[in-house]
Amino acid sequence: MIRLENITKAFQTGTTVTKALDGVDLNVEKGKIYGVIGYSGAGKSTLVRTVNLLERPTEGKVYINDEELTGLSAGKLKKTRQRIGMIFQSFNLLKTGTVYQNIAVPLKLTGVPRKEIDSRVKKYLKIVGLEDKRDTYPGQLSGGQKQRVAIARALAHEPEVLLCDEATSALDPDTTESILSLLEQINKEFGITILLITHEMHVVQKICHEVAVMENGRVIERGRVVDLFSKPKTSTTKRFVQSLFQDDVPESLVKKLETSGQIVTLSFVGESSGKPALALLSKNFDIYPSILAGNITQLKDEPFGRLVVHLEGEKSETRRAVMFLEEKGIVVEGYVQEVSTHVS
Repeated sequence: MIRLENITKAFQTGTTVTKALDGVDLNVEKGKIYGVIGYSGAGKSTLVRTVNLLERPTEGKVYINDEELTGLSAGKLKKTRQRIGMIFQSFNLLKTGTVYQNIAVPLKLTGVPRKEIDSRVKKYLKIVGLEDKRDTYPGQLSGGQKQRVAIARALAHEPEVLLCDEATSALDPDTTESILSLLEQINKEFGITILLITHEMHVVQKICHEVAVMENGRVIERGRVVDLFSKPKTSTTKRFVQSLFQDDVPESLVKKLETSGQIVTLSFVGESSGKPALALLSKNFDIYPSILAGNITQLKDEPFGRLVVHLEGEKSETRRAVMFLEEKGIVVEGYVQEVSTHVS
């Protein structure tokens, strides 16, 4: 549905050229919720604005449903953009227009008939739960209600793609949850492909099927959300995952415990999160596991947990215990296998 090929975006200030995007490739399948996460300055907001050519890339091609947007004339691009909805962090509502007018005016400007406009406004206000706010002005709404108006406005064009640029970062946690649930509902009911930009791992965890991690204008890691959670490869991805789990163990305790065993981090994914594998260690092996920290959370489609565990016992038993855990589908990090230095 969305395909970006070798997207580069350079900005020039005087004689200085800065690459906000540097050779980005991205492929978002139809009907998926795809997250792009990165810290400030990673290039993610510039990236999402290249999808509908609000930012025209310096190099590369943009495709929506196999149509190359970067090769369209201005007139055809304007028409194609109607199939691409977009919501922003700042809502971008008309302060002097009612909720009804904020949704109706853009439709009128694109030539939608009056009766059709009225029908669509009512339909999408119902979907976002704001039927009783149609004659209210934005200044009288909460942040969450403003974002719901912005979502209804985007949906009223009945797009194939919905772009979300930090759509929840200005909202409180409870309101963020409700907006994410609404986006998930929209994705399921209408099959709209959603490309979601965020700096919050919680947002990715909640609703995304797949995610790309950006840093310095490049995609440094990508894949299914559950795979990135369980086996993050880059330090940036590890920091994002770590932000959801308060599992730091005091260094003084680590030094003390390492004299009698090893401290490992266990990642439980999907079905493996429901298996009593850790409880079986002391029964099957001469090992005494102690949980130092951990948490279990729900990803979009399956549970995911992390435990920091001290495995007390002989090295040979520890090795057997780790192999047992891995056979049960548990990802073990931090285990250091003893290497023999004996020379015959």
